[in-house]
Amino acid sequence: MLERQHLAILFEVDRLGSLTAAARQLNLTQSALSHAIRKLEERCGTALWEKDGRQLRLTQAGEYLLKLSKRILPQLERAEQVLGDIRSGQRGTLVIGMECHPCHQWLMRVMQPYLEAWPDVDIDLKTAFHTGGVADLLAHDIDILITPDPYETRHIHFTPVFAYELVLAVPEHHELAKAGFANPQDLLSETLITYPIEPERLDIFTQFLLPQHCYPYKHRKVETTEMMLQLVAAGRGISAVPDWLLRERTEELNIRAVRIGQGGIHKNIHLGIRTGENKTDYIAGFLDISRVTKVTTPH
Repeated sequence: MLERQHLAILFEVDRLGSLTAAARQLNLTQSALSHAIRKLEERCGTALWEKDGRQLRLTQAGEYLLKLSKRILPQLERAEQVLGDIRSGQRGTLVIGMECHPCHQWLMRVMQPYLEAWPDVDIDLKTAFHTGGVADLLAHDIDILITPDPYETRHIHFTPVFAYELVLAVPEHHELAKAGFANPQDLLSETLITYPIEPERLDIFTQFLLPQHCYPYKHRKVETTEMMLQLVAAGRGISAVPDWLLRERTEELNIRAVRIGQGGIHKNIHLGIRTGENKTDYIAGFLDISRVTKVTTPH
């Protein structure tokens, strides 16, 4: 059977020019080196090299295996390096699950420094889950879950990485733009624009409207933050969004941020990982970069 050692012997003999030097490089005795090639020749039924005075001359079979060694040995060395990196947490595929629509903009700010710091780690992003983000995390379908609504279990640990306030985005000349904050009753005559999520999972409903038995005049759902803000700017409704999303767009779109209730709705982006996996280097690296990634917030 052809083994890596056979290819290494042919490679080093060709590179160093002698059996003695090759044996020293491979930590073998010259006798053991010659014996290994002789056994291979017996199994193959053909000679690999012949002596030409004090020199060795490769046969056609030997030349073939030498060319093979020059292709395969670097690949094997590379494979061992990659496996070592994976074992030590320096390399792998990081699968990120996201349960938060506006978190996409925040994640993009994390991605650039992370990809630069971890060039050997591949990234995959999932926004659709088989049975929910926590279940997919437990099933090892994802490695990190990004969510503003953590559900901690014995096997999952959530880390808050970025605090923000949920605010109402309203047109510049809207009556609420002049108010210090909005009351639930203020939305009874409004079109509320949200992401395509059930009201039972939206903070503007669960923490603000429903406790006061209020419901907006109309509830409109759209897929993207950009579309949502454009509709608000056009006077087609108001929306509840993270404060930092409005910072760069307030003046451009002529929209204003209004506090939701006198105390506001304060949230955190959390990263959930399986217990103990914070010791995996490239996961720990993502957590570290996430903690220091800042986004601007409105004054």
